[in-house]
Amino acid sequence: MKIKILIPVYNDWQSVTKLISEIDDLAKNINHEISIIVVNDASTHDRDTNNNELNNLNSVKILNMKTNQGHARCIATGLKYILEKDEFDYVIPMDGDGEDRPEEINDFLNKIERNDFIPIIGERIKRSESLLFKTCYQIHKLITLVFTGQSIKFGNFTCLPKATVDKMVNEKATWNSFSGSLRKLEKELISIPSIRGTRYFGPSKMNFSSLVKHSLSIISVFRKAVLIRSALFIIIYILLIKSHASIITLIPFLFLLYLIYSVSNLALRENIDEYKTSLSNIESISKIK
Repeated sequence: MKIKILIPVYNDWQSVTKLISEIDDLAKNINHEISIIVVNDASTHDRDTNNNELNNLNSVKILNMKTNQGHARCIATGLKYILEKDEFDYVIPMDGDGEDRPEEINDFLNKIERNDFIPIIGERIKRSESLLFKTCYQIHKLITLVFTGQSIKFGNFTCLPKATVDKMVNEKATWNSFSGSLRKLEKELISIPSIRGTRYFGPSKMNFSSLVKHSLSIISVFRKAVLIRSALFIIIYILLIKSHASIITLIPFLFLLYLIYSVSNLALRENIDEYKTSLSNIESISKIK
């Protein structure tokens, strides 16, 4: 089978170079054709061109973007490029900083040999961040479940068959949220346990603000469910507190207003016309191997 590994990067070339080298080492024991496509999100740091020998990968290409467009849209652009320009059976999107552990690629490949053409997700069972971040992440998952009815315990680290990639490239939500779009499109998902690795170099770029935006982007994919559930909550809440109304009891309403406003605002990012023309943002393609 032909496996494409899709890696977005912004400036973190040291980590990506290390990751590519580790995947190359893994590939010598994999009985499939492994290729890597890196989406360079208009990095401002120069790339190290002195690459180690890559003996086991079929090819390594870098798509150099003209303008910075963010992590989610880099993955979306990469999926579209692979679907339209390459031959493949599966795509594995993953972060380039070491937090998606390359050794788990084998777990995906073992799974697809027993489950043809069903998307596989890396479900986080252990994270490496601080206790505060882990707590915030659990709150994010709970809010997502309560307001959308969807349990989303995965990120970009997945293994997608060609049919799923085709669906995602034709879905406007992919331009806004990868995991939200995948959950919306595919009702049957198989999971592997995935341990969040530690970054190869430097601190994590995911902070509290990034987590909030990530969470709201996922929720915005299911905004109809959010509006319905919010309306039901308001009705029930009014019935419960009508004789005890106060400034304090207004706090949940303010939270809901913020949620609905943010979700509606982020939903505007779902632009299928922009997505259809996203390959025009590729300035050049560098072939490393």
